[in-house]
Amino acid sequence: TLVQFLLDFFQDQSSDYLVLVNVVTFGVVILGTVAFGFPHPGLGLSRYTVGHVITSAALIAGTLALYGLSAFMKERPKYYFPAALVALAALAVAVLFVALPEVYNLLISSLISFFGEAPVTTTVMEARAWSFEAAWSTFHWGLVLAAGGAATLIWWSREKANPGHVFVLIWTGIILASTAAHLRYEYYLAANIALLAAIFAGAVINVTWKDAVRLLRPGSGDDAPEPVERQEKAKKGKKGARSRDTGKPKVPPKDRPDPLKVGAFAAVVVVTLLFGGICFGATLEMAKTVKYGGIDSQWMEALEWMGANTPDPGVDYYAIYDGDTFTYPEESYGVMSWWDYGHLITFVSKRIPNNNPFQHGVAGPNGSAVYLTSTSEEKANQILDNIGTRYVITTHEIATGKFHAPATWADQKVRTTPFQPYFLLPASAGSTSYQAVPFYTQQYYLTMIARLHNLDGSMTDPGPEVLYAEYREPGTVNNSLPVVTRMEQMNATAAAAAVEAYNKSAPAGSAATLLNLFHEIRADSILHPVERVPALQHYRLVHETPQNVFVNAGADGPNLKVIKIFEYVPGAHIKGDGIIEVPVTTNTGRAFTYRQESANGEFIVPYATSGWSGEVKPTGPYRIAGTGQTFDVTEEDIQQGRTIN
Repeated sequence: TLVQFLLDFFQDQSSDYLVLVNVVTFGVVILGTVAFGFPHPGLGLSRYTVGHVITSAALIAGTLALYGLSAFMKERPKYYFPAALVALAALAVAVLFVALPEVYNLLISSLISFFGEAPVTTTVMEARAWSFEAAWSTFHWGLVLAAGGAATLIWWSREKANPGHVFVLIWTGIILASTAAHLRYEYYLAANIALLAAIFAGAVINVTWKDAVRLLRPGSGDDAPEPVERQEKAKKGKKGARSRDTGKPKVPPKDRPDPLKVGAFAAVVVVTLLFGGICFGATLEMAKTVKYGGIDSQWMEALEWMGANTPDPGVDYYAIYDGDTFTYPEESYGVMSWWDYGHLITFVSKRIPNNNPFQHGVAGPNGSAVYLTSTSEEKANQILDNIGTRYVITTHEIATGKFHAPATWADQKVRTTPFQPYFLLPASAGSTSYQAVPFYTQQYYLTMIARLHNLDGSMTDPGPEVLYAEYREPGTVNNSLPVVTRMEQMNATAAAAAVEAYNKSAPAGSAATLLNLFHEIRADSILHPVERVPALQHYRLVHETPQNVFVNAGADGPNLKVIKIFEYVPGAHIKGDGIIEVPVTTNTGRAFTYRQESANGEFIVPYATSGWSGEVKPTGPYRIAGTGQTFDVTEEDIQQGRTIN
C-alpha cells in the first residue's frame, strides 16, 4: 500500500482504489474476528486476541492517513510526500514507544518473530533458515520460471507501473524474505511461485507460439503467402540444357520461423512440463506416505502400552473443560518427554504430557529442556515434583541427533558446548589445515537423558579406553574453538590421572580433558562414559520397545532400544556401604544389572523384588557386592519410601 501510494503520487494518479480495497479487506477481517471472539488474553498475533482487530483497524487508519496526506501534498513539490512519510513514521514510533509500549512491543516482537531468528528456532525444523538445497527440493524448476515471471513483471512496468504487478512483486519479496528466515513459509511462497511461473510461461508462449506453428506447419502463419502457380522456367545450364523449376513456393523471409523464438518456446514448454510433472509426482508420493506411514511403529508400541498399563489420570479425554475453573483431580499426573512427542502422548496414550509441539512446558526452570539436560538428579526430581510428573519417556533421538534441541532451549548462550564441544583437529597427518570435530564430555553422560536412556539409570563405569586430549583454549591463537595439540587413546584410570597432572602445571591458555568420540563417528560411544556416572535413585524402567538402535550389532553386540519408559518413584532405603546390585530383565528379554554406590551410609533403590507385577522385573534380591548381604524390597516399600533395615 505504501509503495503504491508513492507511485500513484509521482505519476499523478488517484489512489481511491487503495482506500476501497483496504477498508473492505480489513473490515471483513475485523468482522470475522469479532464474530469468532477472543478466547485468548493479551494482544499477541499468534493467537485469537483483540490484537488482530487493533492491527486491522490500524491498517485501515493508516490507509486513510496516507490518502489524506497525498491529497494535501498534491500541489506541492514531489519530494514533500516521502519526506513527510518518514517524519510521520518516526513520530508514530516515538509516540507508541512512550505512550503505548504494549502496542510497540507487539509490533516489534511480531516483526522479529516473522523475519528474525532466535537460537531456539534452530531446534524447530520448520522454523530453520531456508537453504538453496531445501528451496530446490521443494520448488525445483518452478524457481527458474518464477524468476522469469518477476523479470517479466518488472519489464512490463518499465514505463508505467501497474498496481497489480507491483502488488505481486512486493508480496513475493516479503514472503521470499520470510521464507529465507523460516522454512515453514514455503506454504505461502508456493502461491507466488505458481503465479509467477504462469506469468512467465504465458508471456513467452504468447510471443513465440506463431514461430513454433510456422516451424511445424510451414505457410500456416498469419502472413502466409498465397500459393504460387507452378511454372516451368527454362534455365540454361552449364551445357545449355534446359531444367525444370521444382515448383515449390518460396517463403518470404518474414514468414520464416525465428530460431530463437522457437527455442524459447520449446524451453519454456519443457521446463513448465517438468515443473508440473515433478510436483504431481511429489504429491502422489506424499499421499502414499500419509496412507502407509503415520506414527512410527516404535512410538505406537510404546504409547499403546502406556495407555493400557499406566493409571488413569482421571481426566476425561473427550470432555470439554472451562480453562478458568478447571482443576486437575488428585490422581492426575504428567508425562515428561520432549515437546515433539506431546501430541502423540495425548492422542495415543490418552495421558497428559508436560509439554507439546506448541512449545508449552519446554522453557523455564520447570521445563523439559532443563530437566533432560540437568546433571543433578536432585534438581531434576524437583522439576518433576513441581509439575506433578510420574512417568518419563526417553528416546534415542533425543539422546543423540536431537540432543541439541533441549540443550539450546535450556541455555541459549552455551547450547551444546558443555556436553558436545567442537575441537579443531588437523585435517590429516602433517596438515596445516584444521577441521572442527565434535566430541562427548563427561557432562553429556551426566545429563538425565543420557543416564536414563543410554545407561538405564544404573551406575556406569568408563569404558576400557577414553580419549586424553591436550588443547589450546579459544582465543589463544586467533581461534574460535579449542585447538587439540595432543590426543591419545588411554586407559580410563591413567587418562584421568594424566588430566589431573597436566592441569596442575599447564601453560597459560592450555588445558587437558577427557573426551569420547561423537555418536556419528562411533555409534556406541554414548554407552561408555569417560568417568564413573552415579546411579539414579528414583527411576525404574517399566517398558522398552523391541527395536535395537544398533541394527547390525549381533547377539553379542550393544543392545539399546529406541524408546524407554521410566516411572518416577520415592524408592526404598537400605542402610549400608559399598555398591548394591540387582539383576533386571526387561519386557524384551534384555538383561542388565542395576548398580548403585552408597551415599552417606545408605542406598535408595527404585526396583521392587517382590509384590511387583510389571513387565520389567528383578530376577533376584538386592546384594551388596563383596559382603554376601541380600535384601528383598516390596512394591509397598518402593512407593512408601520405607527404610527396610
